[in-house]
Formats: sequence, structure tokens, C-alpha cells
Amino acid sequence: MRTSRREALVSTLGLAAAGLAGPRRSPEPEGPPTSAPSGPLPPPVSLGDFESLAQGRISHLAFEYVAGGAGDEITLRENRAAFDRIRLRPRVLVDVSRLDTRVSLLGLELPFPILLAPTAYHRLVHEEGELATVRGASAAGAALVVSSFATTSVEEMSAVATCPLWFQLYVQPDRGFTRELVHRAEQAGCRALCVTVDSPVLGARNREQRLRFALPPGMERVNLRGLGKAAGATERPSEQKIYSAVLDPSLTWREIEWLQSLARVPLLLKGILNPDDARRAVEAGVAGVIVSNHGGRVLDTVPATVDALPLVADQAAGRIPVLVDGGIRRGTDVLKALALGARAVLIGRPYLYGLGALGAEGVTRVVNVLKSEFEMAMALSGRPTLPSIDRSVLWPS
Repeated sequence: MRTSRREALVSTLGLAAAGLAGPRRSPEPEGPPTSAPSGPLPPPVSLGDFESLAQGRISHLAFEYVAGGAGDEITLRENRAAFDRIRLRPRVLVDVSRLDTRVSLLGLELPFPILLAPTAYHRLVHEEGELATVRGASAAGAALVVSSFATTSVEEMSAVATCPLWFQLYVQPDRGFTRELVHRAEQAGCRALCVTVDSPVLGARNREQRLRFALPPGMERVNLRGLGKAAGATERPSEQKIYSAVLDPSLTWREIEWLQSLARVPLLLKGILNPDDARRAVEAGVAGVIVSNHGGRVLDTVPATVDALPLVADQAAGRIPVLVDGGIRRGTDVLKALALGARAVLIGRPYLYGLGALGAEGVTRVVNVLKSEFEMAMALSGRPTLPSIDRSVLWPS
């Protein structure tokens, strides 16, 4: 029996999905055959291109760890979708022949308002791990927030860094160890302390559970060395266990006051969504807050960070700087975040994809692409300086 064209197409698509189909051929060619393009793939030109390139170069385990979120990943998707819903209202006939992207932040003058967020386990995506990340960030001139869960020590990272370093802290149940970790970070030259406050317990990261995620042999959380199993262990929540050896569910505002008493650098709170918490943070005298939902990796179905940002910024009322992370993939996203009250933004997954795709060079190129797009967005919207970016650049909803 002769196979219909529709049946043939369905069969071909099925084989393609399984990776078994050969080159697609038109059943009725209209001209002479052409040879398939040869040579290297086009270079990545957007942050999405780096993600696609990294997916083909790093392990499936590593990609799922980086890309995944909590639960049904509703918040993970919403972080991106919320930016896409915001429209811009440009002004024309504005002199944008000179753009100034410099920002003053906690005593530092940074060349642009884009920082690299703390992310764990860089050696999962590149053999040189955080050392390559630091070199890439330094070449781009971007400040980097070192993760407590790095697979390279903060001292080793500092030794090769020419960019500003901050340190992200998970307060440990062992307060003595926490104190020593803060002092280590300060002695290594970290210029600020970012305390993660949105993770008293683990999130339901189903992708990791299905893969039974664990760090490969020989890889560990180096900065937590001295906590025994906590340094090398990776944990997954289950029906029997929601607590972690490296997350303190008893953490309260009292511990924030304690940290402020011992820290010699500015202290920020990372993981603020609720404007009531933002008000409390201002009253507590912290140096700044980072609006973050942990990249959608902790509590699912919370709002996108860009939706929470203006509420937090209103509570801060310019008294402390507000930063934001989550879902930023385009220069227009940076512009929108600043218009809604952020002093600067942080990116996480994009530079990990750059690291996985091209090592240190990939990190540099990710930052440069986003910075260039931000400059384009400033010029095309008629905003030549950061102070000129306010809510009037957003189209009324």
C-alpha cells in the first residue's frame, strides 16, 4: 500500500525527534540540489545562543541542574515572561551621541549596572570552574558575587581577579564557622556580603530528583570545608526530609543584626520579594537588598522578580540601593529593571551558559553582548544616562 505524504511526514518527524532521520529532502525538488553548509556554526550573538551552544557541550546532568527550577517551574518561566509583557515608550530627537552607563554602588564605581550573580558548582560546566569565570568577568569589567557553594575557594578566586568580588553567604547552623567564613571572604578582598534569606529549606527541584543529582567524585563545596559531610554532599528534598545541613531554618532578623555587628563590609539581603520585608530591611540598617526569587529554584508560584521590584523599590524609597535578578536576557530587560527602581541587575544562568560554551571567553562575551544591547536600548529610548532612566520610559499598562 502506498504511503501518503502526510504519513511520510509524520514518520520523518518521529525519526527526527529520535535523532534517527537523515537529511530532510523535498519530495518534489524545484531546482538543482545544493550542498549542505560547511564550516563552523555562526558565532553566538544573543544570550539565548549561548544557552543553545552550552546545551550541546556540557553534560545532561549539568545542563538540567543549571536550567531547572522548583516544582512545575511556573515562577522560572514567569521571570522571563514578565519582562516580555512590559512595553517601552521611547523619546526621539534626544542627543544620545554619548552614553554614560557608570553606576555608584556601595562605595564602588562600576562601568555598567550588570553584575554576575552567585551561582554554584561552576566546575560542573567547565573544567576550570570559577577560575575561568573570574577571568571572564575581569576581562569584561563586571563585578562577580562569589557563591558559598563554589567549587573553588574564595581565596583562589581572589588571587586571579581584577574585577570587584562580593561574597554570597548561607548562614550556617554552626555560627562559629559562619563567622570564620565571613572573615575569610573579607580577607580575600570581597567588598560586600550578600546574605541569602529566601532558603530556610530546599526547594522541590524535581529535575534534580529525577536525575538523582550529586556532585561528581573529586568535586566539593570548597568554601564549606570543615563542615564534614556538608562540604561534599549534595542533598535532595524528599517526603522524609526537607532540611539541609547547610541551610539554617532558624535564621531570623536577630542573626542579621549579629552579622552586621561582625562584618566590616556592607551587608545586603538577597531574596527579598515582600515589600513588608523590604521595609523591615531598611529599618534594620542593611546596606541594600536584592529582589530575587532564587531564579525560580526555591518556592514555585511566587511572582516574577520584575513584578515585585517596584513594590520593593517604593519601600526602599532611595534610602538603600535595590538590585534585582531573575529572567534578564536582553538589554531592554536591564533598561526596564532600572526604570522600575533597580540600581543594578544580576545575571546567573546566562554567564554559566557562556562558561559552558566557551570558557572564560564565553563569560566575557555574554557580559559584552548584554552591555551592548543595554546601550542600544538607552540610545533608542532617548535615555543617555542612568539617572534619565525612570518609569516614564515604560508604556502605560
